[in-house]
Amino acid sequence: MALRTAAAASVPPSSDALLGLFPSGTTTAPDGGLRIGGCHVTELAARHGTPALLVDEGALRDRAGRYADGLAARRPDSMVAFASKAFPCTAVYRLLAEEGLGVDVASGGELALALAAGTDPAKVVVHGNAKTESYLRAAVEAGAGLIVIDNFDDIDRLEHLMAETPGAGRREQAVLVRVTPDIRPDTHAAVATGQRGSKFGMLLPEAREAIARLRACSRLRLDGLHVHIGSQILDTEPFVRAVAAVAELGRFPVYDLGGGLGARYTYDDRPPAIEAYLDALTAAADALLPAGARVIIEPGRSLVAEAGVSLYRVVTVKRSGGETFVAVDGGMGDNLEVPLYGQRFEATVATRVRVPGEGAPGERCRVVGRHCESGDVLSAGVFLPDPRPGDLIAVPATGAYTYSLANNYNAARRPPVVFCRDGRSRPVVRRETYADLMRRDLP
Repeated sequence: MALRTAAAASVPPSSDALLGLFPSGTTTAPDGGLRIGGCHVTELAARHGTPALLVDEGALRDRAGRYADGLAARRPDSMVAFASKAFPCTAVYRLLAEEGLGVDVASGGELALALAAGTDPAKVVVHGNAKTESYLRAAVEAGAGLIVIDNFDDIDRLEHLMAETPGAGRREQAVLVRVTPDIRPDTHAAVATGQRGSKFGMLLPEAREAIARLRACSRLRLDGLHVHIGSQILDTEPFVRAVAAVAELGRFPVYDLGGGLGARYTYDDRPPAIEAYLDALTAAADALLPAGARVIIEPGRSLVAEAGVSLYRVVTVKRSGGETFVAVDGGMGDNLEVPLYGQRFEATVATRVRVPGEGAPGERCRVVGRHCESGDVLSAGVFLPDPRPGDLIAVPATGAYTYSLANNYNAARRPPVVFCRDGRSRPVVRRETYADLMRRDLP
């Protein structure tokens, strides 16, 4: 599996290797502290508290530009749609809309957030394997550009909605058929979506049946096909095979090739660069798809993961049974990827970043959270220099799915999201309060 196990032991890194996991442009101050987006971690902790999810705004805009400009240069009639389940935050939607990206949504909530942030409805791609009537109605009424047909029930509901929705009968709704190409990439089973037995999409015989049915619909316009084979994929070859699979189904004006490119979480991870991924994908499209067809891609994790950093404060250091446990003030409430997928994250003492040739790398530690679960481990086998209570711990590459999966286990309050750029920080999501925890209670 491509996801690095959380229990795998790290090797002592150099500071260059360590900084390579943080957002581009991250530096160390003369006192050894990290600067994220030009902001010193000590100042960030004092102003915003811990735990906190920090986002380097410049790094995120840079990655968005590399995707949008890179795809446009290789395939002029194209669109990058952010797979927003990776980070469904209004400020992130707004930033990416400013950069010209579209959005893929997988729920009514994501649709509402995207529209509230100013996303052009024509650039919205609507997903979901179990789309409710209310979700589809909201998409139709908003004027969503594309709705992805995942099953035959989607067709039934959409036909009904287009007939009954005021004004909808005077237009067509553009749709794509989601194809399951029976490709199983090397990734965790929980995030593999293109293989036989997946709950998503239609195998080729079913897709052909859906295509024939949609071509007979008067108010649903079949624009093309969609394929997505999974997430955190560290090789371009499965993506090329997916393009070949959809090409078998015929010629269409639109091909949405999904997302799934992996992010770099650990020192050992070597995902393809955005440019290498685009080269492979567009070369396959140029060879196998119609020359004039529009290509859409849906990056999520690879767009936002490496722009995010989680900042914690050490509460307790306990040496027991031959291990050093460094317990922080967050954990599985703000990063569920470790217990859910076994994803590994690295970590460092944010105010004492080691420089090349300077002393020992520190002791091997297990960074754990404050939640009442033995599985509440943020990172095992990381080397930390003289960890002690009060230290700040930074965990890089947390911009994807940590916000999405944040929860209130042990009635913990979810942390703020803080954008950092050019030495200035601003909260875009506030920290939850205890009053928030009780807001939905009824007498």
